Amino acid sequence: MILQTKVIVQKEANNPISYASKMVLLGSCFSENIGAQLDHFKFQNVQNPFGILFHPKAIKTLVANAIHEKTYTQKDLVFQNDRWHCFDAHSKLSALVKKDVLLQLNKATALTNLALKEATHLLITLGTSWVYRDTASHKIVANCHKIPQKNFAKELLSVQEVTETLSEIIALIRSVNTQVNIIFTVSPVRHLKDGFVENTQSKSHLIAAIQALLQRSKNTKLHYFPSYEIMMDELRDYRFYAEDLIHPNTTAIQYIWERFTSTWIAKKACETMQEINSIQKGLSHKPFDVNSIQHQKFLTNLSASITKIETAFPFIKF
Repeated sequence: MILQTKVIVQKEANNPISYASKMVLLGSCFSENIGAQLDHFKFQNVQNPFGILFHPKAIKTLVANAIHEKTYTQKDLVFQNDRWHCFDAHSKLSALVKKDVLLQLNKATALTNLALKEATHLLITLGTSWVYRDTASHKIVANCHKIPQKNFAKELLSVQEVTETLSEIIALIRSVNTQVNIIFTVSPVRHLKDGFVENTQSKSHLIAAIQALLQRSKNTKLHYFPSYEIMMDELRDYRFYAEDLIHPNTTAIQYIWERFTSTWIAKKACETMQEINSIQKGLSHKPFDVNSIQHQKFLTNLSASITKIETAFPFIKF
């Protein structure tokens, strides 16, 4: 009996992710879900230095500013609700003091610059085609920072606009790193505040734009991973959503991660992942009797496993 439709995903044979790989993750909150898994398994990765970015224009701004080594100054900041913010970044970089925001912004820019130059794999998760334009500056913002809605004009990026923006992102990245594998995916998180029809239209524009790029590109280092399609087709049930019925729950995230692993992670790396997972479980273990002989033996074996992994991979620390 078949109880679900299966999204066919071809395993990446030429450029899989190993423990020597260096990953950069940019985009929506789902990229941080995948990033949490990469952290758990101790892969080398940099996640959203500017915080969560939902749409292609925001990601392009980050990439352009990082590659061109922009220096943020006071003119790039806005003041709202007793805090200083930047329209290019998520509120997690906001602060009470201007210099603290600028320090974080410029540090994130430098980090992104270096990470993009060294990356072997870049995962870009697109969340929406809807954008907000600041009516004062006419600039499309990455985050509105709870500034009143009347200060912004809401717009839907066309398929052509998304395609052009993604092409510009690719060109910028290739200008400093010709060998990086760029993996696009569309977030399975539904943006229902925009409306049901509007959310579907938004996701459709993203998917159509990515597919247009893939079809006309002869570059084998440009890829698509179907996170959205797996959620919509393989996990077509509200039991795979969190209580808000918008975000994938832990089970769904784990399922999509396993599909990503089977597609992108090298076989040898999967073996190392099992060892690291055992260590992580061991580190979280709470014994009944910390002084028992059995527990002391457990700690000795755990220490030996940690030493083995840290010796093989000096960048890994538990």
